[in-house]
Amino acid sequence: MAAKKKVYMGMSGGVDSSVSAYLLKKQGYDVVGVFIRVWQPENGECTWKDERRDAMRGCAHLDIPFITLDLREEYKKGVVDYMFAEYSRGNIPNPDVMCNREVKFGAFWKWAKENGGDFIATGHYAQNVNSKMLEGKDKNKDQSYFLWTLEMYELGHILFPVGHLEKKEVRMLAEK
Repeated sequence: MAAKKKVYMGMSGGVDSSVSAYLLKKQGYDVVGVFIRVWQPENGECTWKDERRDAMRGCAHLDIPFITLDLREEYKKGVVDYMFAEYSRGNIPNPDVMCNREVKFGAFWKWAKENGGDFIATGHYAQNVNSKMLEGKDKNKDQSYFLWTLEMYELGHILFPVGHLEKKEVRMLAEK
């Protein structure tokens, strides 16, 4: 029997990532839920512990392993420092695009590959068809524009399990 392909699923604690993990497990992947801890200022409102707990609960409900991946340093360097540098130049930065490039699909993939992962997955509303980025089916939730920096070779190891669904379909699956 062939070994199952291992997918490290980025778990935010929300419905989109939880349903994505469910769909991947249903498709026969070996799914591991990963909560990515990112840098937050010490004096800011801290919600990461609540989000981590929700992600952990989702993984427990799905009976999949759960890991917390500390990417604070990568986030600080690749997103926060970039943002301040762009502001100092008089530019308007896009931290979401940089977070996707540097953290979610950069450092996360590097870590996943080093730990035996065949794929990484997120709950983004986008579609990856033959390593080509397409809009998510739900035009009101489409997030493909935040992923424009991803190259075709990178898309070969990225899955977007809810990209072909409308948000209302994702909520219905979550209720089940």
